[in-house]
This record gives sequence, structure tokens and C-alpha cells, in this order.
Amino acid sequence: MLFLMDFFVFFFPYFHLDTLPAHGRSNFRDERSSKTYERLQKKLKDRHGTQKDKLNSPPSSPQKCPSPTNEHNGLTKGQDAAGVSAGSTKSKSVGKGKSNSQTDTEVEEKDEETKALEALLSNIAKPVVSDIQARTALLAWSPPSSDIGEDTDKNNIREVYTYEVMISNTGKDGKYKTVYSGEENRVTVNDLRPATDYHVKVQAESNCIKGSPSEAESFTTMSCEPDTPNLPRITNRTKNSLTLQWKGRGNGEFSQCYYGQQKQYRITKLSPAMGYTFRLAAKNDMGMSGFSEEVLYHTSGTAPTTPASPLLINAGVTWLSLQWTKPSGTPSDEGISYILEMEDENSGYGFKPKYDGDDLTYVVKNLRRNTKYKFRVIAYNSEGKSCPSEAVEYVTCPDKPGVPSKPSVKGKIHAQSFKIVWDPPKDSGGAAINTYVVEMSEGLNGNKWDIIYSGAAREHLCDRLNPGCSYRLRVYCIGEGGQSTASDSLLVQTPAVVPGPCQPPRLQGRPRAREIQLRWGPPQVDGGSPITCYGLEMFQMETDEHREIYQGTDTECTVSSLLPGRIYNFRLRAANKAGFGPYSEKCEITTAPGPPDQCRPPQVACRSAACAQVSWEVPICNGADVTEYRLEWGGVEGCMQISYCGPGLNCEVKGLLPATIYYCRVQAVNVAGAGPFSEVVACMTPASVPAVVTCLRGLSEDEVENPHYYPSTCLAISWEKPCDHGSEILGYSIDFGDKQPITVGKVLSYFIDGLQPDTTYRIRIQALNSLGAGPFSPTIKLKTKPLPPDPPRLECAAYSSQTLKLKWGEGTAKALTDSIQYRLQMEDKNGRFVSLYRGPCHTYKVQRLSESTSYKFCIQACNEAGEGPLSQEYVFTTPKSVPAALKAPRIERLNDHTCEITWEVLQPMKGDPVIYCLQVMVGKDSEFKQIYKGPDWSFRYTGLQLNCEYRFRACAIRQCQETAGHQDLVGPYSAPVLFISQRTEPPASPNKDTVQTTRTQWSQSDQVCAAVILALFAIFSILIAVIIQYFVIK
Repeated sequence: MLFLMDFFVFFFPYFHLDTLPAHGRSNFRDERSSKTYERLQKKLKDRHGTQKDKLNSPPSSPQKCPSPTNEHNGLTKGQDAAGVSAGSTKSKSVGKGKSNSQTDTEVEEKDEETKALEALLSNIAKPVVSDIQARTALLAWSPPSSDIGEDTDKNNIREVYTYEVMISNTGKDGKYKTVYSGEENRVTVNDLRPATDYHVKVQAESNCIKGSPSEAESFTTMSCEPDTPNLPRITNRTKNSLTLQWKGRGNGEFSQCYYGQQKQYRITKLSPAMGYTFRLAAKNDMGMSGFSEEVLYHTSGTAPTTPASPLLINAGVTWLSLQWTKPSGTPSDEGISYILEMEDENSGYGFKPKYDGDDLTYVVKNLRRNTKYKFRVIAYNSEGKSCPSEAVEYVTCPDKPGVPSKPSVKGKIHAQSFKIVWDPPKDSGGAAINTYVVEMSEGLNGNKWDIIYSGAAREHLCDRLNPGCSYRLRVYCIGEGGQSTASDSLLVQTPAVVPGPCQPPRLQGRPRAREIQLRWGPPQVDGGSPITCYGLEMFQMETDEHREIYQGTDTECTVSSLLPGRIYNFRLRAANKAGFGPYSEKCEITTAPGPPDQCRPPQVACRSAACAQVSWEVPICNGADVTEYRLEWGGVEGCMQISYCGPGLNCEVKGLLPATIYYCRVQAVNVAGAGPFSEVVACMTPASVPAVVTCLRGLSEDEVENPHYYPSTCLAISWEKPCDHGSEILGYSIDFGDKQPITVGKVLSYFIDGLQPDTTYRIRIQALNSLGAGPFSPTIKLKTKPLPPDPPRLECAAYSSQTLKLKWGEGTAKALTDSIQYRLQMEDKNGRFVSLYRGPCHTYKVQRLSESTSYKFCIQACNEAGEGPLSQEYVFTTPKSVPAALKAPRIERLNDHTCEITWEVLQPMKGDPVIYCLQVMVGKDSEFKQIYKGPDWSFRYTGLQLNCEYRFRACAIRQCQETAGHQDLVGPYSAPVLFISQRTEPPASPNKDTVQTTRTQWSQSDQVCAAVILALFAIFSILIAVIIQYFVIK
């Protein structure tokens, strides 16, 4: 069984559901048909009466978003698409509605941060609706808030969210459409339908993560007046009446018009020339299928009325753009086509169609320029054609003229003007040419074109030009059709002329005495050619002599060889390829005063050996008076010092050296500076008495080689030769007190004898020449030395076989502080006395002597006066030496009660035999007892007690054979050796203090034990230090 198509009317306000039952009652007469009709009638009434309930229930079938209705706003509620206005906020305009159904959850699990953010975004309150009008409403909402009671002051940074506002007019669970997307938290929703229930939600988004939408907020828009109806259309006309008909806007809803098993159906009572939309669904015992796609069909209408004449939008040279309108009273959705016809009077064929189509505009092309054409339009549809509109006449525009000819020069080209002519274009563009325009550009590559002429004439005089410049000229014309293209450019070069006058040269810096620095710039008018040269002319006011001093390309010049304090005039001219231009005005410059000229050599007159008179003359002043003179004086020509500075013409130089060559020169100075020095003049002072003797000093005793010199009664002096001041030194006079001075010859040293010992003398000396005696030298003080002391008594304080300790004098502290030195001497094998000691001490130990040997000594005392006499000879004899200490004896165990002791063997000492003494200390005894004395080097000791300690030591005894009798010299004892007697057993543990061996006994002395203990203690200390370094420090 098929449902007859649901349909809705586009512009059919008088179609109502009540018209359907009448048609149904006329076709169904049997009972089955009546039941079917009643069921259909009830269903249609329920659908029509419960339109408000549709907002709370999902639609029965898919349908397009309906268009707004205009039927009785406030009574019949439609479903308009809402628009949004959010002020200046950037929002997304969403046309299609978004489904509220949730998509399948993603397979991947979100991390905790994403889930927390999603939970925060989902915690958003439903929006608040205010300012509800018929077509607008203001929505506002708050940002998502956290459920945890955190202090808002802890997070001062506001999170930025993006919000989506969704609205539905089909119920809370219906389809929602997004009407706003942005960051604002309030928005005004526009384009709502009056008297309609709406439901709105808001959804928050941040960092591409969306939360769940909020709860839906419901509101109902206000009622308002109906919309503006469509234009009325004429349905019948007579001579004195018109029948008009108008339609309200369709409600955009489908209505059931057939339900049954037929596969065709005729729908009646429709409006002519009206579009209707249909859709179809099938139904069986299992249920009803979905609706088919929608299709639009129109009912038949009438032929169009006569349209208005076409209008001209724009006209061109070969085209005309025309526009026309629909015939009056034609519905907006009625398909009407148009035929545009054109008549060309020159062709004689009448009106011909140029366009056939649905558009209301058309551009007629390929027309002739400046020609009249007639147009009319005919409207037609499927019912027929209308009458042609009234014909109108339009004219195409004339074309722009062609390019004029290239301009040419007429006559001679002058430096500042020339005349050009040109020919009109071959094509005038269909209209007369009104104006010619001449443009000119200066330079070869200039892009700036200036209009210099505009008029109807075809020649022009170009004047007020610059000489030597290049100009480009072109021409274009203007007619009724517009402006032509510019012609080819003409290049004209004006001839160059000489440059204009330059500015006077100006002074660069301050003028100097003999040169000035001038600078100038190029002339303002270069004559149309680059400046190639400048000419500078100079002349003096006094002589009026003109002279060109410079010619070149530079803009500055240094004029030299001038006179100081003079007035000079300068003028300048410039030149180009046309020649030199006129001179500039004169520039008057005065040179600065110069320093004086070089003075003549000064004149020198020596008044004495130490004074000279110098005089000079006034030099040429060079424009300024001399203010001072500077005299340089010195003993070396290249190194002179200023000795006088003043305005005088003479000077007296004092403090000179006799017989010395001096050099001098003079220099004059004025306000301009110092002039050059004069030539150097040399002079020599006369001779005089010798100079003061310098470097007078006393000589030490070592520096005097005279054998008769004795420091206690003599003083030796030396000095350096002084300057003889031009006269040879003949001798020296030595003054040393109250006695008569001593005169010596040409010597530089002398010793004075016959003086008192230990006496101070004041000595000075002067040189003598043929002119007299020079001044005395500075006085020096010298003292004679006292007489040398007598030798002290020499004694032997201590002695041994190889050493003797000698003593002399008192040996007290006072004697040590005296200035007396002692020299000890000893006789060697050759019978000569050699020095053993020299110094202030009173004892000395003589070492490395032989035993039993006699030695001779003598002593001498020395002081500042010199060495005293030698003492008498003293003889001291060394005694014989005792034997050396033996090494520790070795002990060998023979049995439990016997051991054998051996010791070192010594050779006889200088023929004296050597015997040995062996001692033992048993147990706790405090003294050693002698057990053997003789020449043998071993001894067998018996009677040992078990577990008893024995200490053995030995010494050597020298038996001296002397005339006085026999004498024994006992040497030092050896180190004692410890021996413990024990029963013969296996070797004991190494930890015991003593070690016993059966065949080889090992014994050690006390010194060996101390050394072992010290070594163990050192090893233990090193080990402790390593442990601390490794475990504590690191």
C-alpha cells in the first residue's frame, strides 16, 4: 500500500487541510472507504491540531529546513532557521545543524590531564535567556567552574574558552543547530520565528577538547504582526474593473493528499502557475518506508504580458549593454524567457533577434562605432509570447582617434627654444578631433612627462629651455571617442653656451703670511655643458698687475709666495666646451703679518775669561714690529740653550769657562711668530788659573805600593787632573794643617810621611799653572792608624790523637768586640809557616793531625795600624790513638750448656800488638764481668743455664811499648748481643721476641731491635695515613 505524496504549497495561502475531506467524501462510498477516510481525516486533524507538540517530539521523516512563513504570526508556528549577532565578536556562521547524538567513544583512553580538562569543560551551567523579542533573544552564560572549592585568587590567569551555542525548535531532544561559535560569553540570536518554542544549549571547548553540552534552556519568542504579503496579481480585467488576487506565503509544511494502493493520483483545486513540492512513501504490514526525495512541479499559467522597453546600461564603441524587467504581475518563480530584437536602419532588414534566454541583461556586440540601433524585447513562456515592447533607439560611442605622426623640428634649434610641427592621425575614430596635447620630458631616461601645449593647432614653440639639455617630445590627440595613444618621441638636443659668472672665491680658514687657501663652487648656470676648467686671476692693489695663478678642474687652490700684510684681489671664471664664461666679482684678501726675517750673525766680545758681551742688529720685520729677541748660547753647536729673551739688542753672558769655545745665534720674534735663527757664531774665552781639583780621596794600604809607606805615620791621597783653563798645569799645592803646604809636581797621587799615629788631619789641594794657583779643593779628613799590637801567648787547651785545640789571649767578650784580628800559623813539612786561621776569635781547633806527632805554631795580632810581630814558636804533640770499636760479636750454640762467641779481628797499630777483652752480663745483673782477655778472636763459654739471658760485648786493647814502660790503650766496647739458653726444640712461632736455630743461631743486639720496632711503627703510620686518605678525605 502506498501513501499518496505529502506536499506543501509555495504560494498557496488558501489551500487548507479542510479542503481534503470534501474531495475524499466524493470518492469513497463504501464502508471500507469510509473507514479509510475517517482514519485519514483523524490523522490529518491530529497533525494539524498538535503542531505545538511537534517541538517536543522528533520529526516523523527527514525534511529540509523550512522557509519562514508569514501566515498569522502568533497563531501558526513555523520552523525558521535562526541567525546570530554577537556584536563585534568574531563568530562562525554555521548553516547546517549539528546532530546532538553522541558519536562512538574513541578506542584510545585519554590521559588524566585530558580527562580532567574534559570534566571541567563539561561542568558548564545552562545559558540564561533575557530580552526575548519576537525575532531576537539575548543569551548569556558563565565559564566552566571546577567542583573543587579552590580559592580563585590562586589562579589569576583567565583560561580562554571557545563556546558553541546550539538551538532547536523541535523539542529538547530534537535536532540542534549551531548558531554561534566564539570566545564571548554572551550573544544575541537573530532571525527567530515569532511565537515559537526554542531550546538552547551551550558547549565549551579548550585546546581542541570539547566538554559535554549543558542542560537545555527553554524560551518562547513573542508574537508580532504578520509579514508583508506578496504582490497582488490580476485574474480578470474589463473596461471598468480589475479582479486582483494575492497569496500569502506558504507554511512550508507537507500535507497528505493521497493514501491508497493506486500508483497514480490526480490532485485538483490547485492554483495556476504555482509550484508544488511532492514526496512519496510506501507502507505494508511491516511498517512504512522513508519518504522519497522531494520534487517540484508547477501548474500551467497564461502568456506573459507586454514587457517594458529595454534600458541602456552602458554603451561602447562596438557594443551596447541592455537591461529589461519582468512583465508586471508575473510571479517571481514563474519561468519566463525573453527575445531581444535589434534593427539596423542601414541594413534594411528590419528587427532581427539578437538574444533568446532567461537573463534580464545582454551585451550586443560587433556593432559599428557611432551608429544608431533600435531595440525591443518580447517575453514568452510555455503558454505563449507577449507583444513586443516599444522600440527604443541607442547609439554606439565613437572610437578614439589614431596615433598622430611623430613631431618634427621646424627651423633652427636655439639654445633656449625651438619649434615643432606634427600631422593629424590617419584615423579620426569616427568623430572630429578637438585637441592636440604635446608632452615633454627632460633628459634621456626621464619618466616624467609634462604637458606644454594643449589646443587645436598642429605646431608649437618650445621656449624657456635650458641650453645643452636633451628633451623628448610626443603628441597625442583627443576626440569624442577618447584619447589616442601617444606618438613616437622626438629627441632634441639644445646647443650649449658658455657658463655664467661664478661666485667670488672665498677664503678657506685664516689667511697666512705667505699663503692663503681659496675655495669656490660651480656657477649657477653651467651653459648646458659640464664645467671642464676654472681660471683664477690675482692682482695687487699697489701695482694693478693681473696674473692668472691657477687653471684646472679643482674647486680649491693654495696661493703661495705672497708677501705678509699685503692686499690681494682674486676673481674666478668657469669654462665648458663652449668656452670661458665671464669673471666673477673681485674678492679682496689681506695676508697676515709674517715673522721677521733672519737676523745677521751676532757680534761677541769677551770681557774676561768668564764673561762675554753679545750684540745684534734689527732684522726686516715683515709687517709687524719685533717684540723680543732670543739668544741661544752653548758649548756644543748642535745643543744650545736660550740665555736671553727680551727686546734689547745686546746681552752679557756670565759664568763662562776660560779657554772654552762657545757658540751662539739670535732669533727675532713679533706677533706673527718667530723668525729663523741667524747663522751660528763661535768664540773662545781667554785662559785662566786651573780649575778646582776634584775627586780628592785617601788611599788604602792595599793601594799603596811604596815600601816606605807605614799607615801609622803616613797618609796617601789621590786626585784627578782638573781643567787647565788654557794654561798647562805645572804642579799642585797640598795643605794638611798648620804646617807649611807641600808643593808637588805633575802627579796625581802622593803620600805624606812624618805624621803622628792615631791622629786626624784636614787635607786640601790646589792646582798651579803659569797664571797662578787655582782654588782649593773641598777639604777631606784622614786619620793615621795606631801602632800594631804585640802577639798573645799561645796555649793548648785540649788534645787528641788527631786534633789540637789552641787558645790565646784573654778570650773575654770585651776582647771579642775589639778590632784586633789574629792570624795563626803552623809549620808544614817543608819547614814553612802557613796560615791556619785569621779572625777575632781566641780559640781554634786544628784537625786531621797524625798521632804521636809534634807540630810548631806561631801567632800574630793585627789591627787598623797593620800586622804586629810574630810570636815565638810553640810546639805541641798529639797522643797515640785507641783502637776502634768492634762490631757486635757473633754467638753460635753448641749444646744446651755451651756456646762459642767470635768477634772482629784488628790489625796491629803502627807495630803495637792488639789484644781483646770479652765481658758478659748474666740475667738481671747490672754490671758486665770480664770472662776473657787475650789475643784470640773467639771464646767458648760453658756452664750455661737453661732459660737464662746472657749479654756479651767485646773491645780491642792496644799495647804500647814505650821507653817509660808498657801502656794499654783500651778501645770502646761493641754493642751488646743478647743470647737466651733454651732446650733444643723445634723452631718456635715467629711471633716470639727471640729466635733459636739448631744449626745456625740468630742473635741480634739492642740496636737491631730498636731499628725493627721503628720500622714497624713507620709502616703502621703509613698504613693509617692511607686509610684516612681513602675512606675519610675521598
